[in-house]
Amino acid sequence: MFIDEITLICHAGDGGRGCMSFRREAHVPRGGPDGGDGGDGGDVVLVVNEHLNSLGHLAGHMHWNAKRGSHGEGALCRGKNGADAIIEVPPGTIVKDAERGHVLRDLASPGDRVIVAKGGRGGRGNKRFATPINRAPKEFEVGEEGEDRTITLELKMIADVGLVGKPNAGKSTLLSRVSRATPEIADYPFTTKTPNLGVVQVGWDQDFVVADIPGLIEGAHAGIGLGHEFLRHIERTRLLVHLVEPAPMDQTDPVENYHQIREELRLYDLKLDERPEIIVITKAELPDSEAAAELLRETVNEPVLVISAVTGQGLDELKRTIVRKLAEIRESESQPTSSE
Repeated sequence: MFIDEITLICHAGDGGRGCMSFRREAHVPRGGPDGGDGGDGGDVVLVVNEHLNSLGHLAGHMHWNAKRGSHGEGALCRGKNGADAIIEVPPGTIVKDAERGHVLRDLASPGDRVIVAKGGRGGRGNKRFATPINRAPKEFEVGEEGEDRTITLELKMIADVGLVGKPNAGKSTLLSRVSRATPEIADYPFTTKTPNLGVVQVGWDQDFVVADIPGLIEGAHAGIGLGHEFLRHIERTRLLVHLVEPAPMDQTDPVENYHQIREELRLYDLKLDERPEIIVITKAELPDSEAAAELLRETVNEPVLVISAVTGQGLDELKRTIVRKLAEIRESESQPTSSE
């Protein structure tokens, strides 16, 4: 089950109570205080697991409680700290405070972690209160309460390349041909209901991650159709591969469809309008594919590739173009800015 947004209620463990105790030894009438401190309560911690790609494993587990600290004991025995509650999340998870709305942490890389609810400190035993004047204190502390926090987790997939386009443009078919991903494929729109990830291997030493984004329609930026639900997954991609169907089943114009998707991306996030893009006419086996490609080239004044995921035409050229573009992007990202 694919889930990319979920709310969790987190309660950290309470600190253990400090102990009030006095030494009891033979022939020692005034042994003095020996009450130990209570243990600290456990934290609620989010940790990135690189093998996860959805928040679906958290469905049905809304409440997360860390263990409380053990109480202190006599003979200066400190209570045991409470165990942390560990929540594993996929890379690309944004952690927000559900009540205040601010971002606590963007967990982007494997091993990243953040404490979302801090456990309470254990209380001090009466030994801590002994002074030269008060040698037999009866004071002790109860442990502090652990923090309570409600958090919202929002997943934004991390991929090098995002496949975008109208429904039925051939995104899932392309992904299945160039990677080992097995998305659902059919001859009707909206086959893809969830984003799919695939790793494309080019040669022996080059690869990149591709995200198949569900088809977009007019008004997607305002939440129409799949809208905001999946547009967020495009934000982290370095490169867009825009697939255009040459002869749509709904008789729409391929050039207009291209501009419509571009406008939806721009309205959702202005940064996406500046994202590097490769324009591709799909389904080259259809007779109208070359004419559609030529018309699109004249309209946008940009190179347009023609491919067929069915016959394999143009797939190697597309992969080489993607590798070259990604290398250019990484090189530009590594260049120091003028302010530096």
